[in-house]
Amino acid sequence: MKKVISQILKILLPLILGAIILWFVYRDFDFRKAGEVLLHDMNYGWMTVSLIFGVMSHVFRGWRWKIALKPLGADPKTSNCVNAVFFSYIANLVLPRVGEISRCGILAKYDGIPFSRSLGTVVTERIIDTLCILTISAVTLLLQMNVFKSFFRETGADLNDITAVFSSAGFYIILLSVLAVGILLFLLLRTLSLYERVKGTVRNIWEGIMSVRKTGQPYLFLFYTVMIWFCYFMQFYITFYCFEFTRHLGILAGLVLFVGGSFAVLVPTPNGAGPWHFAVITMMTLYGVSATDAGIFALIVHGIQTFLIILLGIYAMAMLPATNKIT
Repeated sequence: MKKVISQILKILLPLILGAIILWFVYRDFDFRKAGEVLLHDMNYGWMTVSLIFGVMSHVFRGWRWKIALKPLGADPKTSNCVNAVFFSYIANLVLPRVGEISRCGILAKYDGIPFSRSLGTVVTERIIDTLCILTISAVTLLLQMNVFKSFFRETGADLNDITAVFSSAGFYIILLSVLAVGILLFLLLRTLSLYERVKGTVRNIWEGIMSVRKTGQPYLFLFYTVMIWFCYFMQFYITFYCFEFTRHLGILAGLVLFVGGSFAVLVPTPNGAGPWHFAVITMMTLYGVSATDAGIFALIVHGIQTFLIILLGIYAMAMLPATNKIT
């Protein structure tokens, strides 16, 4: 019974957290305006280009993963690696961060690759991705320091006025998000402690982590890494051209919003729903976009990108059994 309750809470709590933040962000919002923009004013051509970059970011991730697995003596089908990545994102919609585990399970099922070894390569990927976003963030921070200072003031994080800090609703959203990330990290560490009880698992994970150094294709691995993050950024930045009220925003504004959104999705809600909207809307208004238009942008862009994740996940669920024969 405790396990059932625990699983239910793991699914419900992220949904509740996301719903609370979404309610706060859109509590006075006129959704009819978003519907009008979606039906009559949005440029679907640019949105299609954006979604193509979104698909390619996952494809490059699948190709990179295949390279990382080679030093382990594993040679999974390329399509399995890509479809496993597709599936991992839809799995994260159900239970945040479970996707990384699910894709290892897919290769264990269809290619016979030990779960713990492939998990090691995923851990390595996450470390590399963290270094990438930190690098992008540092560069963006140096280029747009004033914007970030304004963001912190708008969210009540200006320590020059401690009263304003604790009276700002934005501050409490950030605090709630930080607490949620802390709880997620605790659960992940506890999960890893369970793995440590299994004989040989820690060694296999370590071998997976160190395998990236022995890929034999370091430049291709680096190229795929650059392309993953280039596609992530382009998927987001191109959406500016889908709406009249964001066309004027330049590439530096795109970087600032991209960085803010990237950190927001660390909060364990389905596809960052809630925290991502809050971050993007707050930062977009600093560039002169009205709160209503920023709300429309965040609602439509996040909704369409989430729909893409669902479609790719369904595609993966159909293709994996269709292209593999389990003996």
